[in-house]
Amino acid sequence: MNDGKKPRPSLSAKRMPKVLGNDMATETNQLLRSTLPTLVEEFSDGVAVARVLGENAPLLYVNKAFERLTGYERHEALGKDCRYLQGNERDQPEIALMSTAIKAAEAIDVTLRNHRKDGSVFWNSLSLRPISVGGELLYVGILRDVTTIRQTEIALERAANFDGPTGCLNRQSFLVAAERRAAMHPGPVLFLKLDVIGFHDINAGYGFDIGDSLLLETGRRLRETGAALVARVGANEFALTFELQDESNAPAIVERVSATLSQDFVVPGANASLRFAFGFAVGDPGSSAVSAIRNAGTALHAAKSDPLNGPRRFQRADEEEARRRVQMTRELRAAINNDEFTHHFQPQIDLATGEWVGAEALLRWNHSLFGSQPPGRFIDAAEKTGLLLDFTERGLIAVASFAQRVNAHRVRPLRFSVNVSVTEFLHRDIAEILSRVLQRTGVEPSWLTLEITESMFLNETSSVLEAFRRVRDLGIGLSVDDFGTGYSNFRLLEKFPITEIKIDRSFVGELTAGPAKMVIVRAMIDLARALGLSVVAEGVETEAQRALLSGIGCPFGQGFLFGAPVDRGRFEASLGAQSDPFGS
Repeated sequence: MNDGKKPRPSLSAKRMPKVLGNDMATETNQLLRSTLPTLVEEFSDGVAVARVLGENAPLLYVNKAFERLTGYERHEALGKDCRYLQGNERDQPEIALMSTAIKAAEAIDVTLRNHRKDGSVFWNSLSLRPISVGGELLYVGILRDVTTIRQTEIALERAANFDGPTGCLNRQSFLVAAERRAAMHPGPVLFLKLDVIGFHDINAGYGFDIGDSLLLETGRRLRETGAALVARVGANEFALTFELQDESNAPAIVERVSATLSQDFVVPGANASLRFAFGFAVGDPGSSAVSAIRNAGTALHAAKSDPLNGPRRFQRADEEEARRRVQMTRELRAAINNDEFTHHFQPQIDLATGEWVGAEALLRWNHSLFGSQPPGRFIDAAEKTGLLLDFTERGLIAVASFAQRVNAHRVRPLRFSVNVSVTEFLHRDIAEILSRVLQRTGVEPSWLTLEITESMFLNETSSVLEAFRRVRDLGIGLSVDDFGTGYSNFRLLEKFPITEIKIDRSFVGELTAGPAKMVIVRAMIDLARALGLSVVAEGVETEAQRALLSGIGCPFGQGFLFGAPVDRGRFEASLGAQSDPFGS
């Protein structure tokens, strides 16, 4: 029923208001000027009212707080489309949400970046509410400066998702992002992991500040490779993803990344050439990113054992080897807890008299299923996982206690040598450990010798040299095992406080094959004698070898000619029965 009055349009029935005539617009403006100042002019939050005219929204009113917040005076703001504060940042997702809400005449709350008159940026918490004034649809906006809050949120978000020193994603955010992107990408995805080789030495040689600068530059170069994601996932380990159209492109991309890192790194205070190991895997469309990342890590582990072979693609054999390592690590940890490690002892003989002068303590694992296992079966895994360090002090105490018991009533005490690794010197205070061993067992320091390989001297740092000196200050000997096969720098005999060299079995085994090996061995013996060092020839298996070594002045020998490594009980029994080892 029509009562003669003109009906007002409802918000639900009229989504897009018509452009009204000048009379109604004037009426609306007058209503705003007469009513709003008494309500909102002194609000601490900015207030703006805009009319919706198609795609535009010209401002009809702003309060004083709006002027303070934006830097625009009232006469500069009125009549402008309210979106002018967005500047050139029209691609913010919140803007599309606002547009949809306004078309539907609905309320919306957003936070977006706006620009003041002077060009500075502020974060604006904006609440938009539709109202009807004089039959016209308007929008009231409440503006609040939340820049400090938003910057704090961004900083916290960045700290949670990004690596501070490099600006790359951190490990957790990389895993989440990689899983999400892999699920969306219709093609294969390349996952690449790389590691800076010898980064410990870089930090030690240049300092941590320069080390961090080199990592920062590494991250910067990696982000320029076109990778979809770049992350720092370890101390000196990075991970990248590339979304591929064709799996065959993967090797070329890896080579391109390698070339990006091949140039010298120039940072303040250093000009360094870094070496990297690379492992990569390609995930099938729709496959788990986490699984592919794990495969790339497995390939990287294999690549680090021989980085000169270049980038390594994941192979199923690598996966099997990784499983074996995990199983070995678990079994080694249980073996340490169950005290399953012991030593077998092989005698060292005076080549001239046949008298026993010492023994080498060789580590054995009494495996519950497979029986006695030699070091070659487990020592590499134990060293790489750090489990060998857990056994170090316990093993030294066992050998020292045995030496104390054996030598209790001997006129000429035996010297017992124990193998130690680079890891034990670099990651443990070996001199402090030995000091505790001496105090606990009461063994004479001169009855003990540490055997170290020539590779130890590749770590020719002041800390290693100091560790050697402290060991010698305790009165414990230092022997170079497998001499002549590794580092082969005779200067180490002068620089380091060595007391003994052990001629490698490869030289001893070929003594009778020709004069060349004889000349080399004789030179080693003469050099050692000139420097006041003892000499032990390893791998003596025949009487001919013993006679030749004795004839050229080698004082001591070790090998199957004199006895195989045996447990402590049989060693003591053989020592007690010793009369004439050469049967004369």
